[in-house]
Amino acid sequence: MTVRFQQSAPATFKLAQEKDWSSTRIAIRGFQLRPKVYVTRLLPEVAMERINSFCDADVWRGELPPSREVILRKARDVEGLVCLLTDKIDAELMSEAPNLRVISNCAAGFDNIDIAEATKRRIVVGNTPDVLTETTADFTFALMMAAARRVVEGDRSVRGGGWKTWGPMILLGQDVHGATLGIVGLGRIGAAVARRAKGFGMRVLYYSRTRRTEVETELGVRYAEFDRLLGESDFITLHVNLSRETFHLIGKKQFEKMKKTCVLVNTSRGQVVDNMALYEALRVGSIAFAALDVTEPEPIPADHPLLTLQNLIITPHIASASMKTRTEMALIAAENLIAGLKGELPLHAVNPEVLGHC
Repeated sequence: MTVRFQQSAPATFKLAQEKDWSSTRIAIRGFQLRPKVYVTRLLPEVAMERINSFCDADVWRGELPPSREVILRKARDVEGLVCLLTDKIDAELMSEAPNLRVISNCAAGFDNIDIAEATKRRIVVGNTPDVLTETTADFTFALMMAAARRVVEGDRSVRGGGWKTWGPMILLGQDVHGATLGIVGLGRIGAAVARRAKGFGMRVLYYSRTRRTEVETELGVRYAEFDRLLGESDFITLHVNLSRETFHLIGKKQFEKMKKTCVLVNTSRGQVVDNMALYEALRVGSIAFAALDVTEPEPIPADHPLLTLQNLIITPHIASASMKTRTEMALIAAENLIAGLKGELPLHAVNPEVLGHC
């Protein structure tokens, strides 16, 4: 298969499509064979070079993810696995990979991996948090601004020949400055969004499982119970991990509590929002607008009802997609992989107890 990349990407962001990263299949490091690993997607060249410096790497070169059957087959004799959120790494796969010692997820989240099963099998799991915090917060704010000021609708109107004149009532949107922002989940990304909101003079409420008093003091944000946040916010952004508690956290009942002028932004996980409840809320005007970087499922089918709506922006899970951040993520994934193969604690380990760390 051929991997296509935008020609406008600067030369500093190099991807490794020109090289055969599987060419060192029988290379030897000292007197030991290099550990065999499978990489489920082509990563930036600098990360591939790092992986290839230590490992015998078999790399999926297709633009689309490898199939389940391919991953199961490729994992059978590897010691390490570099994967993405699109790859389901569960008990079945681990059973097929008796030599697997480390799973390096090139993502901050890890809901695609059965962590309990990996821990039971003493397989260390690494991820790439922190590095994407500011980039994701930038994109969250970009979606919020684009939705509030109807930027995408305006662009579509111009391209479709709809711009006939200036008019005082054309594409009226909402002000962001001075509005109330409700942040659901005040972790790293939520706090980064709050910092940006303060620069716009926004009143910031947040709801989280635990109060973040130090962030309240630092940023002047205020804790609010969930229902109060829903009812008072002009904009709501979601920054929670996916779990049983957060699955469809936002559904019909929650939309009914929001302002009719509310704008919902989701850059966390698609399953946090009930898509059909969102469709109905947007269709009947229970809320004004939504902007999603994540959907359920991903990618969203081209015939999904949400795509018939004009008061909705959907982007293809690109909140962390800056050249600098994606390169840094790939490098961290490479270093997590190599550390785990050496029997060392990765820089970011989801289950450090596997290696005797708590």
